[in-house]
Amino acid sequence: MIKIIGEFNDGRLIYSIYDDIPVFGYIAIGVIDRGTNVLQVRPTTICPQNCIFCSVDAGVRSNHRWAEYIVNPDLIIKGVKKAIEEKGCNVEVLLDTVGDVLTYPHLSDLVYKLKKTSGVKSVALETHGLLLSRKTIDRLNNAGLDRINLSIETMNPDKAIYLYGTRAYDLKRVIDSAEYAVRETSIDLHVTPLWLPGINDDDLVDVVNWALRIGAGKRWPPVTIQKFIKHKYGRGKDLKEVSWKEFWNFIEKLEIKLGVRLKWTMSEWGMHYAKRIRQVLRRGDLVEVEILARGWLRGEYLGRYSDKSLITVLPSPHVRISPGVKYIARIIEDKDNLYIARIEN
Repeated sequence: MIKIIGEFNDGRLIYSIYDDIPVFGYIAIGVIDRGTNVLQVRPTTICPQNCIFCSVDAGVRSNHRWAEYIVNPDLIIKGVKKAIEEKGCNVEVLLDTVGDVLTYPHLSDLVYKLKKTSGVKSVALETHGLLLSRKTIDRLNNAGLDRINLSIETMNPDKAIYLYGTRAYDLKRVIDSAEYAVRETSIDLHVTPLWLPGINDDDLVDVVNWALRIGAGKRWPPVTIQKFIKHKYGRGKDLKEVSWKEFWNFIEKLEIKLGVRLKWTMSEWGMHYAKRIRQVLRRGDLVEVEILARGWLRGEYLGRYSDKSLITVLPSPHVRISPGVKYIARIIEDKDNLYIARIEN
């Protein structure tokens, strides 16, 4: 069901999840439906970087995590099939972990199985690219991957090492791999740099020009610039965050300067709103939850509600939590069928 397979130097446990575990309800792993024809799929939480702007505190020097997960690919496929059945439409599967999906040891197998799944029209993944190589690109292309969303914030190798928090980041290899994917495979490339105001303003010009020059956007838009947003448990507390108005003004000025489009509609992405999967719990419900393991964030736990859903479980000050034990908890959050519960005293 779930077992410990490793441990980080800082004490974070690495869990392998397999056999008869729900894959809905938990933000860090599994299948997430946000009411469109795109399913977010998260088979791992592990990341090899330590980005200064990371919104989920991923990487080798995380301050808030005390667990990481790797999910069996067959569990993911089972969840995707169930979601497609309930939604009643074809979907794109977007592999967008709270780490980097290229760390997933079964990635090519998962992509292949997803592409063979009835109702899956395309499969894409998001990455910063540290683990990209021509060999990896070939494996993913053979498995049927449709698109890589590459988040690359600069074309300066030294700045890349600073931004991504590791000297292992080889910008030259990442660029070579991306260009190889565009030139030699059927995989499309969508470049998704994050704007860090005051840090990479000018770098974005180079990134956009590079993406267009190499032929990104064979079937989907070539470039989308992302907005930096501070998060409670994320890094980058000392970085500048601008308002949405300031962000869109910056994008419009960049479009004029470069003579290109950087804003896209849902229809241009092939996206549309769609029926949501069935909600099994609601805020205020009192339920029995079984504790499976540590949660991904320190102090939280991973719980299971029957065979229907995973739950983020928050402890009570007067209750000691132990894996394998069942507790009564109240649901305090239920947005997008992602459940958070607090143990009742």
